[in-house]
Amino acid sequence: MTHILNNGKTRNAVLQAAYVLFWVVLVLTCMLVARANLAESNIVSGFDFLWKSTGWKVGFSLIEFQASDPYWKVLVIGLMNTLFLGVIGLVLATVVGIVVGMARTADNDLANLLGTIYVETFRNIPLIVQVFFWYAVVTRFPGPRNALSYVGDSIFLSSRGIYVPGLNITGLSAFHGIVAFLVALGLIVWVSAARRFRRMERGPKRWLRLAILLGGLIVMLVIFALGRIPHTTMIGIPELKGLAFRDGIRVPPELTALAISMAIYGGAYIAEIVRGGFKSVGHGQVEAAQSLGLTPWQVFSQVRFPLALRAMLPILTNQYIWLIKATTLGIAIGFTDFFMVVSISINQSGQTLELIGILMAGFLIINFGLAAILNRINKTIALKGHQLRA
Repeated sequence: MTHILNNGKTRNAVLQAAYVLFWVVLVLTCMLVARANLAESNIVSGFDFLWKSTGWKVGFSLIEFQASDPYWKVLVIGLMNTLFLGVIGLVLATVVGIVVGMARTADNDLANLLGTIYVETFRNIPLIVQVFFWYAVVTRFPGPRNALSYVGDSIFLSSRGIYVPGLNITGLSAFHGIVAFLVALGLIVWVSAARRFRRMERGPKRWLRLAILLGGLIVMLVIFALGRIPHTTMIGIPELKGLAFRDGIRVPPELTALAISMAIYGGAYIAEIVRGGFKSVGHGQVEAAQSLGLTPWQVFSQVRFPLALRAMLPILTNQYIWLIKATTLGIAIGFTDFFMVVSISINQSGQTLELIGILMAGFLIINFGLAAILNRINKTIALKGHQLRA
């Protein structure tokens, strides 16, 4: 026995097994104690409640939902709403961050000053305060009869939401179509960063990108066509009828306020990440590119941006995950996100532990998935021989 324990590998394996066993026993003990306490309080544990009727409606849903539908469906709706808001918020925050970050790295003093004011202002105001502010703004628009109209009376801003032209398709079809197109964009980024693809000639590169993009568009359009609502035209224009608008797409004030807040607040942080990424590119590399006769756009697109992206991506991953978790602030203004749905379900069903476990599992899957994709891209595009190794 002494000889076995003196072996370093065996000793480490025994210690690791004992450590894992300790946590397994601790978790099982907590679960048994919680189950006994729930039984004493006449609270039934388990997940059978997921198939019971909710008895309440949701304010915003990408798919049809009735009060008689089960809990599992309303949880799926909350998860889809969180993903929908997260995608919109990340895209808008990235666009804002790139614009402001480029302004902060520009040689123009005015652009630099405006970018600095933006970052120092919105980065230091709490996100929840900005959510309340923008919610107060979007709910102060005129009523439907006096709504502000734009683009030939096809876009309307009212206190009940923003009404824009849209496809007369089911919400589930719209979700699937957008996901299909995003998958195509992700595939383009993936193959563009692959080693074999980098060694391909310029012509095949371009044609392969176009083929993937065209394929994604075709799949999206087919999904939209199959999901068209019967007895309606493909495109609906919002039209005032009585006290409400008909046709088109209604963007509720809660979603608008959250998207604007995430874009402005997250964009301030992403702008600093963009600025740091471009500052990390050495002057010697830029001067070498200029000495080869490259145009300013070629220097930016082929030297500065690729090198800056490699420096930005690890920090952007953390920022994106943080912004996804910030969608839980929707409960403060009544947006039906995953957190709000779980909170209401707890109050209605009393299944606290089960629903909190579902909430944690949902966000773990979302954030682990996002981190895995971005980390994979970061690992693929990393310059070999320039990484710190343990």
